Amino acid sequence: MAEDDVETTGKIRDKLIERKQDWAREGRLLTGEHGDPERDRLPPGQRLVKDWPVLDLGIQPNVTEQRFRLDVDGAVENRLSLSWAEYLALPTAEYVSDMHCVTQWSRYDNNWKGVPAQALLAMVQPRPEVKHVIFTSFDGYTTNIRLDQFDQPDVFLVHEWEGKPITREHGGPVRMMVPKLYLWKSAKWLRRIHFTISDQPGFWETRGYNNNADPWLEERYA
Repeated sequence: MAEDDVETTGKIRDKLIERKQDWAREGRLLTGEHGDPERDRLPPGQRLVKDWPVLDLGIQPNVTEQRFRLDVDGAVENRLSLSWAEYLALPTAEYVSDMHCVTQWSRYDNNWKGVPAQALLAMVQPRPEVKHVIFTSFDGYTTNIRLDQFDQPDVFLVHEWEGKPITREHGGPVRMMVPKLYLWKSAKWLRRIHFTISDQPGFWETRGYNNNADPWLEERYA
């Protein structure tokens, strides 16, 4: 990438971050309503889409099979550092879930294939004192969820969507999918999963966005 491309990408990134922070300060998109996931499939303030909008910070890291590495570490009994072939050798499953983006769109019935979070937990065995899970992406992005939010049957590390490999713009080759939370919690271009005793708010959580991110409680902002 040329030097002027880096500068342009940086400017685009800064503008995107500033705009999203403005949304948090202004409470943009908030309806003040609460929903019930047992009753309401569509969370408050969301609209349905048929496509999958591409949202990023102007940088899409090119993670090749040769470059791919996934580290699973922290307060666990068994740490992992996986190449692409080793990742593909993990137990996989297929499942269907909806997804909800904080920018107000939702998409129903997405077909995924990936590694169940609960299968990963069985392998690494977090210590009893662990309360939080921190995701780090290849571009340095971080986000956090609680261990009980990670330890769910519908949480996956995913590498296929609708029967095809997840594309680079959507976070491939591997991204998180935590369908009960706003999509910024489902880190793209997954590089590291860190189990920890103390919480570590991530990129958006330190820029005005909610630490919990429940769409039905409309937890868009702090």
